[in-house]
Amino acid sequence: MLFVFLSLNVFKDIHSPNILITGAEGQLGSELVEILSEKYNIIAVDEKDFDISEFKAVNNFITNSRPETIIHSAAFTDVDRCEKEKAKAFKVNSIGTRNLAIAAKKVDAKFFYISTDYVFDGKKDGPYYEYDSPDPKTIYGLSKLLGENFVKEQLSRFFIVRIAWLYGKNGKNFVKTMIDLAKKKKEIEVVNDQFGSPTWTFNVVKQIEKLIPTDLYGTYHCTSHGFCSWFEFALEIFKQTGYTEGNKNRKSLTLKIKDSELGTQSTIILKEVTSNKFKTDARRPKNSVLENYMFGLQNLDIMPHWKESLASFMNTLKMQR
Repeated sequence: MLFVFLSLNVFKDIHSPNILITGAEGQLGSELVEILSEKYNIIAVDEKDFDISEFKAVNNFITNSRPETIIHSAAFTDVDRCEKEKAKAFKVNSIGTRNLAIAAKKVDAKFFYISTDYVFDGKKDGPYYEYDSPDPKTIYGLSKLLGENFVKEQLSRFFIVRIAWLYGKNGKNFVKTMIDLAKKKKEIEVVNDQFGSPTWTFNVVKQIEKLIPTDLYGTYHCTSHGFCSWFEFALEIFKQTGYTEGNKNRKSLTLKIKDSELGTQSTIILKEVTSNKFKTDARRPKNSVLENYMFGLQNLDIMPHWKESLASFMNTLKMQR
């Protein structure tokens, strides 16, 4: 379904730029639509509106709507299915991006491409900078990197924004999964050998918003500051839910809570395991930590520490109950 937010705010300047957002029903896309519609005229589209892998459909839509900016957040993001459905991964993530970039060039639109930490191999000792050489080890990462290359090939007015470990109020994510598991299971296993920076969609949108009016084109990393393992992330989620630490063994931790605003159980056991415990089709990067180097160089970095942003997000969940 096509969403056009040209008249959401009758007091909005009629000369506000038009921004086309793909993947408008996704976790990040829906947040982009909600926040940016306060300032811009938003043309929000998803896969129901047209197939981004079909150039004619993409070209016709963008030629007719003539957005000043395109934020391309649509993607085939199921990393395990990408391994099995390679053709679809490249068709959507690579060719779809190329089609949008070509059409953007025709209407002289700025172009934002949302990319991923999966373009790296995850083996580096330390955070990845924008100038580090990509070396994807999954079909998902390879298809997204090819999308990056197509953007660079077709355009000069582009922003490539790499994100990782995303969570938000819409869609499925790790935070919601942990809270749901705490309602159903007494024992929860979480891997302790993969590291990243948990990042709230709200903060990503606010950071992108800082870039929109600029001409500071290029590649950017956009994640929260600090990093943790998935186990440490889960522990912090439960602490901010109201749990306190009880008995601690070598690889497990008992957590207790008196009153839960989110409906979780009074006692759970959180266990550390290695990633070998969970067999997946796509290999997960051991290191997904991205350094926001380019934002920092230009004094544009407004991303908070991951614990701070998680606390803010958890408060929004509690207020929704």
